[in-house]
Amino acid sequence: MLPTKTIAAILRGGLEKAREVGCVIVGGHTIRNPEPIYGLAVTGLVSPRMMLTNARAKPGDYLVLTKPLGTGIITTGIKRGLTSRALAKTAIRLMSKVNTVGAELAEQRLVRAATDVTGFGLLGHLASMCRASGVSAEVNAAEVPAIADEVFGLIAKDCVPGGTEQNLKTASAITNWNRLPRSQRILLTDAQTSGGLLLAVSPGKLATGASSAE
Repeated sequence: MLPTKTIAAILRGGLEKAREVGCVIVGGHTIRNPEPIYGLAVTGLVSPRMMLTNARAKPGDYLVLTKPLGTGIITTGIKRGLTSRALAKTAIRLMSKVNTVGAELAEQRLVRAATDVTGFGLLGHLASMCRASGVSAEVNAAEVPAIADEVFGLIAKDCVPGGTEQNLKTASAITNWNRLPRSQRILLTDAQTSGGLLLAVSPGKLATGASSAE
């Protein structure tokens, strides 16, 4: 269903990212499907002393987000022809950026706990960290970055993916929104594609922060 040129570009992009992080692609298989599906499974070794999990956040830790939010809304806008070319380009650049910062910080032992921010949105993955660590969290929504102000314009046009709507429903059962506008609730629960990392950092490692675990 796709031109050979397009398939080659997808495979080449995956190979370039694997090389960027020091991986070798050693095998694979193909499937027949009307839409393009491409993914990689990674196998490797890590020292238990360097491994970061989502289960070690402590009361008073600061929460650090490594990428702004909004890729789910933006990509839905692209499909509907509502996203500007400039915003689409910015989103693709961010989604193409690998999360090597996680490994770098783990090696320096600067982070207490970590999780990725992907399909369950920021609040979904934060909730998992809280459950695993036995803490709760307080988020200052005004300090959580969106990729661009245009994201809120897309939300106003009801350009919200189904996964984000489900995330919002799930998060509402465990979140005190404190009169937060719906647009910001959607941003906090937006299902991310190739999102960043959410890191719990002790106060001694980070002097200031906008959000903290309790």
